[in-house]
Amino acid sequence: MPRTLSSAQVEAFDRDGYLFPFRAFAPETAASYRARLEAFEAAEGGPIRSNMRHKVHLLFTWANEIVRHPRILDAVEDIIGANILCWSTNFFIKEARDPGFVSWHQDSTYWGLEPPEVVTAWVALSDAPLEAGPMKFLTGSHHLDQFAHHDTFHEHNLLSRGQVIDMAVEEERAVDAPLKAGEFSLHHIRLVHGSEPNRTGDRRIGLAIRYIPPHVRPVKAANSAMLVRGVDACGHFEMEPDPANDLDPAALAAHEDAMKRQLGALYEGTGVTVARD
Repeated sequence: MPRTLSSAQVEAFDRDGYLFPFRAFAPETAASYRARLEAFEAAEGGPIRSNMRHKVHLLFTWANEIVRHPRILDAVEDIIGANILCWSTNFFIKEARDPGFVSWHQDSTYWGLEPPEVVTAWVALSDAPLEAGPMKFLTGSHHLDQFAHHDTFHEHNLLSRGQVIDMAVEEERAVDAPLKAGEFSLHHIRLVHGSEPNRTGDRRIGLAIRYIPPHVRPVKAANSAMLVRGVDACGHFEMEPDPANDLDPAALAAHEDAMKRQLGALYEGTGVTVARD
């Protein structure tokens, strides 16, 4: 029996490749997480960027708390099973009236994970109305094969390579996925999706959490992940530690090691060694 999702919702995810919206926590809780992120940014003198935007569950106790939130994990369990690893986390932040966008793409293009049984929970730490450029999904596109993509490294594209899928996307088929602060959506690794610029006067802050069952394996290079529910009987990934305190030396060292592994897969063949801002 599903823990959170109805049988109809599980069938809808299998059919469409996405589900939304779900409530993870109250807007006030989302605001407190946002405040902790922005306190870090204020101390750093600017928005979180480069490698610090990725694998944030290794750096910040509050991000690790989100990754382990039972309402999120219950929904994910209904899709991929009771044993769950967190492979990665990524902040996708669009500043107020920001030209930043996400081109149409499949997450599976450069990740090097097989089989493609990966679910992303996209958690809103701020409201993401239509005007803020929420995610948009191409219904059922996860049933398609892996498409080729071409890299643009466009300065306003938030993706790792600014990659764009080599297929004609019928925009009229796209489904927008607006969210309120504290809500989340779920989508499949093969689903074609993207987002438009933020036209509002507030930041659009989303934390993308990538969950996998333990039988998924890295096929490009050695990689790491964090066990967040159940057991890992497969051992395909080096286990990542929880941060004891925000940005403590052990957390920073674990993050540096994990990012070296992940960047090797994401930027294979490009010579890039640091994540884009």
